[in-house]
Amino acid sequence: MMKKDFGDSISNKVYEYRVLARMTQQELAEKVGVSKQTIFVMEKGNYVPTLLLAFRIADFFNADVNEMFTYVKGSDQND
Repeated sequence: MMKKDFGDSISNKVYEYRVLARMTQQELAEKVGVSKQTIFVMEKGNYVPTLLLAFRIADFFNADVNEMFTYVKGSDQND
């Protein structure tokens, strides 16, 4: 059975929070335990973080995880 693609995604405000904190991608990566590349692709919207990483980033910025990461429901065309 093929995995169904719902087209859902997660938008995030990592870039905005990082810039306001005057941090580089490398600095944020070190603070939350990932690579600079992970931060880069997350900010570009090409990577959905794990739940653990999302909470770690939100906690670092003292922000609500729902404010930083927003679920975007896709259109389910196959029902």
